[in-house]
This record gives sequence, C-alpha cells and structure tokens, in this order.
Amino acid sequence: MVRSYLKYEHSKTFGLIASASSNVVWSPDEDAPSSNLRATGAGRAFVDANEEVLCWDVKKGELLSRWKDSNCKAGVTVIARSKSDPDVFAVGYDDGSIRLWDCRTASTIIRFNGHRSAITTLVFDKSGTRLASGGKDTDIILWDLVAELGLFKLRGHKNQITGLHFLQFDGSQQHAQNGQPDETDEGVDGQFSAALDHPGFLLSTSKDALIKIWDLSAQHCIETHVAQSNGECWSMGISPDYNGCITAGNDGELKVWSIDLRGLHDAAYSLHDDSKKRYLHDRGAIYRQGKDKTINVSFHSSGAYVVAHGSEKAIEVWRVRSEAEIQKVIARKLKRRREKTQVRDPQSHQENGNDADEKDKSEDISSLNISEVFVPYVIIRTGGKVRAMDWAGKKTSKVLQLLVATTNNQIELFNVPRKPDEKKVKSNDPPDYTRTFSVDMPGHRSDIRSVNLSSDDRMLASASNGNLKIWNVRTQNCIRTLECGYALCSSFLPGDKIVVVGNRNGELELFDIASSSLIETIKAHEGPIWALHVHPDGKSVVTGSADKSAKFWNFEIIQEEILGTKRTTPRLSLAHTRTLKVTDDILSLRFSPDARLIAVSFLDNTVKVFFVDSLKLFLNLYGHKLPVLNMDISYDSKLIVTCSADKNVRIWGLDFGDCHKAIFAHQDSIMQIAFVPHNHDGNGHYFFSASKDRLIKYWDGDKFEQIQKLDGHHGEIWAMAVSRTGEMIVTASHDKSIRIWHQTDEQIFLEEEREKELEDLYESTLTTSLDPNNDEDPTNPTSEVAPASKQTSETLMAGEKLAEALELAFADLDAITAWNAAKAVAAQQASPAPAPPQRHPIFTIPPGPISAEAHVLAVMQRIPAAALQDALLVLPLDKVDTLFTFLRLWAEKGWSMQLTCRVLFFLLKTHHRQIVASRQARLMLDGIRKVLREELVLQKDRVGFNLAAVRVLGQRKAESGVRDFVDGMDSDGESDGVEGGKGKKRKKKRKRAFVDVA
Repeated sequence: MVRSYLKYEHSKTFGLIASASSNVVWSPDEDAPSSNLRATGAGRAFVDANEEVLCWDVKKGELLSRWKDSNCKAGVTVIARSKSDPDVFAVGYDDGSIRLWDCRTASTIIRFNGHRSAITTLVFDKSGTRLASGGKDTDIILWDLVAELGLFKLRGHKNQITGLHFLQFDGSQQHAQNGQPDETDEGVDGQFSAALDHPGFLLSTSKDALIKIWDLSAQHCIETHVAQSNGECWSMGISPDYNGCITAGNDGELKVWSIDLRGLHDAAYSLHDDSKKRYLHDRGAIYRQGKDKTINVSFHSSGAYVVAHGSEKAIEVWRVRSEAEIQKVIARKLKRRREKTQVRDPQSHQENGNDADEKDKSEDISSLNISEVFVPYVIIRTGGKVRAMDWAGKKTSKVLQLLVATTNNQIELFNVPRKPDEKKVKSNDPPDYTRTFSVDMPGHRSDIRSVNLSSDDRMLASASNGNLKIWNVRTQNCIRTLECGYALCSSFLPGDKIVVVGNRNGELELFDIASSSLIETIKAHEGPIWALHVHPDGKSVVTGSADKSAKFWNFEIIQEEILGTKRTTPRLSLAHTRTLKVTDDILSLRFSPDARLIAVSFLDNTVKVFFVDSLKLFLNLYGHKLPVLNMDISYDSKLIVTCSADKNVRIWGLDFGDCHKAIFAHQDSIMQIAFVPHNHDGNGHYFFSASKDRLIKYWDGDKFEQIQKLDGHHGEIWAMAVSRTGEMIVTASHDKSIRIWHQTDEQIFLEEEREKELEDLYESTLTTSLDPNNDEDPTNPTSEVAPASKQTSETLMAGEKLAEALELAFADLDAITAWNAAKAVAAQQASPAPAPPQRHPIFTIPPGPISAEAHVLAVMQRIPAAALQDALLVLPLDKVDTLFTFLRLWAEKGWSMQLTCRVLFFLLKTHHRQIVASRQARLMLDGIRKVLREELVLQKDRVGFNLAAVRVLGQRKAESGVRDFVDGMDSDGESDGVEGGKGKKRKKKRKRAFVDVA
C-alpha cells in the first residue's frame, strides 16, 4: 500500500512592517475607500512586505489592508499610484510581472507580464490610461490600461532602468510658460488641441549613466546625454511643472537638468529635421553631504523643496530659491563686483560704468551657479538606514511632511517647518524637525534568532538583538515587547509565564510576561550562550556556551524583599547545580524525551551523547564535515537527527550511534531541525529542516525520503519551532517576517510530488527557450522597438486550449454543414431527413447545446486580455486559417466585435507574409472585410446615438439644477453643471473605465 502524508501549507505572515526592496507611497485619509479608514490625521502608507503590499495607518500604527495574489510568490519591487484615480495602484514584482490593484477592494484589476527580470520603476501618465515600466532587463515597456495590452518595448539602455517620467504638455501649461502670447501663438492654439492627441515623450535614466528622451509617437530615442560623470545613475526626480529634473549618481552627486517643453511640443508637429536640436540642458551639479550612492531624489509638489537620500541614516532637504531671491543674489554679486572694480580702478569705472553694468548683468544671469538656486535646508536623522521615502501632507500645509521606510523594519513620519518670511526671521539656523509618528511595534528591528511556542501553542516568543516579543498566535498581535541583549536562544519555562533568554554576553535573562518586566539577569557563561533546553520534567534547564561548558540550572523560588517594607514576595530564580566541561565550543544541546541522555554538538564537527545522571560519555557521532548547527531527538528517544553547515542531514540511531542515512538536504547551511513531537498518526519519525536557502523541507525519517518542500521566505531562515500537536510550524527569517504553516487535510503522495517538481522544472525551461527576446530582437539586433510579449506557462496553456477548441469546433462545423446540405437535398427530393451527426460531448453538455463558433468564442473570452496576443502566437499556421473561418462567423453575427477586430488585426500583422502568399487566405479576408465594415458602421452609429443621448440628458440635469449626474470633464477640469462661487464644491471626478468594469 502506498503511504500518504498530510500536506502543510502557508497560512499566516506577521512581524513585518516594511521590506527593504521597494519604495513607499503615502496617501491622504480623504482618499480612503471607507469611513472607518478615514480621518486619522496622518494618512496611510503603502509599503512592500515581501510578496505582499501592506496599507498602514501611520497615526495608529494599525494594519488596514493586505494585498496578496495567491498565484504570485515573487517579492514586490516597486509601487506606483495613479495620478488620475487615487484608488488604483500599479505594483511591480521580482519575476517581471505587473499587477494593477484597486485599494477599495484589495483585488487585482489587470495582470501584465512582459519583462524578463525584476521591475525597477513604474509611472502612470496624467490621464491614468497608460503605464510605463522599466526593469533590470534594460527594457522599457508602455502598457495600455484600457485595452489591457502592451503597446511596445523600447530598447537602448545597456543596464537596468532607474527612472521613468512622462513628459506631456497641454495648452494652459505652455501659455503659462511663455507668458503673454505673441504673434507666433496664433497658429499654436490649434496645435494645442492636437497636442492632447500626441502620445507625448518619455524621459528615462539607467545604471549605464545615460539619460534619454523617447518620442512615443515615433517610438524612438531623440536625445541622449551622459547623466553622471562618475559612474551609474541611480535615480531621477522631475519638477512638478516638468521644466527640470535632477539625476543622482555616486559620491553624492546630483546633476540638474532643464527641459525645453516648448521645443518638444514644436518638434512633435514640425515637418523639419530637428535632429540637431537639444531639449535637455545641463545646469550643473550639487552635492550631498553623504558620499554614498543616492538611491532616491524627489521634488515636493509645490516645487520649492527637493529631498534626496542614500543608504545612510540621513535624509537631506534642499530649498529651491524663488525668482525674487535669485534676483537678490544676482544684485548682491553685481554690487560686490562693482565695488571691487571701483577700488581697483576708480577712473575707468566712472567712464565705463553703464556698459559694465549691462555686461555684468548678462554674464551673471547666464553663469549663475546652480548651487545658488538649490540651497541646503535641513538634514533629517532617521532611526535606521533609509530605504525609501515619499512626501506626505498637503501641498499648501504649513509644514513639510516626509514618510520614511527604513531597512530595520519600521516606518517614520517627520515634520519639517517651511522657510519663514525673511523679514520676520533673520537667523540662518536649520529648522527643527520632529518625528511625529512611527510604525515600529508590530516587528523586530533586526533578524529574529530564536522562536518558541508555549505549551498550549497559543503564544509565540521571538527574540532578536535588543527585543523579545510575545505574540498571540491566533490574532498575530504583539502583546508584549521587552528589551533584552543580543538574544541567541530562548524558551518558555513551565507554566508559560516566564521566558528565559540566552544572549551573546553569556547572560541568562528571565522575563515575566504578565508584568512585562525583567526578573533577573544571571551571568551564566564567559562566552555567548548558543543553546538552552528545558529538562523534560520541567524542573531544570541546561545551557551550552562558547566557553566550552554546559551548565545545569534548577528552578527555585526565593523570597525577595519589597523595597521600603519588611514584606517579601516570592520570585523564580535559577540555581547552578552542575557543570559539564568539554574540549570545544558548544553549538547545540538536547535532552532525550525519556530524560536519560543529553546530546551536545561541538565546533569540531562532532556530536557527543552523555548520560544525564552521571554525565559520562555514551556515544560519539562522527561524519559531518562542518560544525553541527542544530539537532533533535525523536519522541521515542531512538533516533537523533543532526543538521550541519555542510548542507547535510544525518539520521543516527541512539542505541549504537550508527548513521542510518546521510542526506544532501539543502543548497546552503541548515540552521534548524526538529522532529514532530508525538506519534499520534504514526508520524513520530517525521522531521522538518530549515536552511539559509530559504526553504523548509519535510522528511520521512524511516524511509529517508523528502515528503514536501515549503517555499515562501525571501531571506535566510534563522529559527523554527514545531507545535506540541505537530499541526503547525513557525519560522523566522532574515526578511523580518514570521510565517505560520498549518497542516491540512489534503493528502500527498511522494510520486506525485516528484512529478510536480519535474513539471515545474520543465515549464520554466520551456518558457525560457520559447522567449524570442532573450537578449536582442533576432530580426534586427539594433532595433529600438520590439513587441511587448513574453511567453509564460499560462499563455502556453491558453494557446493549447485554443488550438484544441479550434480542432474540435472545425470538425463539428464541417459535420453540421454537411448535415444541413444533406437535409436541404432531402427536402427537395421529398425523402426522409438524415439523422443528425454525433457531436462531441463538449457541445451538448448543460446548460444546453451550443454551436461550434460559440464554443470557440467562449474559450477565447476566457483568456485574459493581457495574455491574448501571447496565446495567439502559440497557434500554428494551419490553426490560424481555421480561426479566420470563425472570425467571419463572429462578424456576420455581430458577436464581441471588439475582440473579433483585435484578434483579426493581430493575426494579420503577425502572419502578413504567409497570408499575402496564399490565394485562399486572401479570398477569405475579402469576405471578412465586407462583413466587418457593415457591422462596424452599425456599431459606430449606435455609439454616436448613445453619446448624443447622454449629452442631452446631461444638459437637462444641469438645467433642472440637479447636479448628481456628471457627463464629463470640461477643459478647466470642472464637471458640467457645477456652480461657481464660494459655496460647497460638488465636483465629481470621472473614474477610469477599466476600474469600474473590474
């Protein structure tokens, strides 16, 4: 009989506030989707948490929502918020996929997959209908969010993309930039309306130290500059008016650029060759105090402040001087120069005074150093190394607010006062900033080195450098936070009221959970305490240290005097009873469940087993090539399993010390190993191993087989604990997260698990081999444009299902057509009608029989819009001819015209050469064209009629004074029928169509 096992699955993740792999996005409370998420005062923070996105209430420190796609295990690398619809967020992942999320429902709207590696930057355009993405694969892809497809891929950079921004212009912006219109503006107004139809330009930077401007209508690069003089360009920030940008590189260098928007607009509609014209102009460089690489630079929404930071514990803020201040600086310089000239040569100064003034003025305006425009304002010191920041607060608020996510798992909100009026304050001292709020309680600041479950599995203790936290396992809430030393090991004592912690200084710390207090600190060893274990009888504990000794401690109740009184109170203490001296550092130790033996592992790669009562040596276990980091003994005290830094697991018998099996278990050092602590279901010899390779593996210790592999952590796993019932395991990792894995009722079999692993390996290699865009476009290696496609296992499966549906449907269509013809002949000859053909069951299953073309259309509609083109590329050419037959049938019946046109045009573009060479295909296309034109004219008339009706309804609503209905946005951004004045504004923004549909 084949043995079955129960499957373990990941159920909960907690202890993580913000990972150090993505940016942070701040959102005001008024944009919250519901009233209970609103009006807390400090806004919301959207941060990455490995594969999830978390939404935190900055003021209360509460977790409001959690976004997770169950099909995605890749980590989040970038988050972007739509400018037109604040409820829509784009999230980029480590596997090159992009998902659009609706924060109101915490659900996915659209999925895109076009990059071959991690996404590094995302940006929406002004209208919110397009998204630009850049990745480590050096590609830039433009996505259409309404049609849900990738438009094209831009190539030209030689390293990962670090910054993207749309450069779009409108009439109001251009007139404001030019001041009063001159005679050349007469024909420009007509062009401004056309400018709204121009797709605009894209500004990009990369680690190859280049900054490029891309024309999105022509889909090519029109200008390239070297952005940084000393290596990579790490980030880019653009001013709110799009007239300038700052690129950041190594050694604290920030280079300032001016952007000629007017010139870009003219170039978009010019018929002349403007290839020699430049739209980016280098204005100079400013330097941060920190000399590391600058990973983020950003303008305030008012344009008056700029912030930049590296990977240190500081954020630097610059102030952008106003035009009046710059004029004062120029006047001061002119005055000094005039005074120097007068002192040097008074006579010539009087003769050439006016000419010199004009000359000096023109020289000073053109040669003004950029450091006179950007002046240092304040340096903010943070509680950890800065990973990301975002501006918080309103544009017109009296203070600047900065939301900061640090690498030590916390979020901070800082307030910085704005520059006061110079007439009121003449001091040049930097302003005093304050840390207003922080989210730091629900997580550790450093890696968790030890986790332990209470005897009833209701509480979890996690210990790190400086903190011991007690968690409620059911709710995942942190119920106690206690300060401790650099913890290396910990354990609940019997009764679950006291936790003992061993630290790197050789001290044992006893904590009372109920009173949240440190009871006692005992100097137990001279070196770090690497391991401790409570005796099975619950009356003593043993500790092992790097000082080459293991000490045994008994629990005692002592009477402690209460200060200021003669009364005493009982308190638990540890009394040292015995010491086991050994020849090398102790790394781990365990009592056997029958309390007869104690196993000790040493730095010399060996494990020794002693009798507990006499401390005499019983067994020597040799075989590991590197130190044994952890071990455990089975429930019946018959097996001991050891794990080592040599990546091997060894199973030994405790009767004679023989090695039953050595297994190469992981790809890195194995940090923890633990048996299931009972044998209720015959699983007493099953054990778990956790490694630095981020995997947990479930093993059968009798058959020496791997049962299951659990992946989910994004960093090295440091600690693991198995519940008393064996139905739950808890792991803690370098990614700062604590994960709970529960046993399910689903049965798994070893052969099926091996087959699944082979299938996953095959699919990963298959998609890589089928991807035509591995390094360059094979047809044109120097091409700047390529299709935004990527084959995945989902698109391959969708293409295979479509090919299968076409094959079945075409055979059914032929059979039905032949039957109809035979029936017509029989009717003419007055003979009995032939029997209907035998159809495939897929066409006759409930809710009723369907036609062949309806079945193919249903299969086509089930393919996600973003994956449709990649699925069509899977079809062989003979299936494409078959599909043309069904496209004609859909067009004749007017079914799903948008999908029909999209499929038809893509196939024509992809297989153009083969279609042109085939006479039969051309005849088929002529028939499709005729039918399609007639149907599209009907669709056009219907849409036009409906639009006219909506406008009429909107006008009637406006005339009757009812302002709930909004037809659209007028040129000033206000809805039709909205009254002016100082009254309450009743504006309603139009949501994006793809959000409402989703």
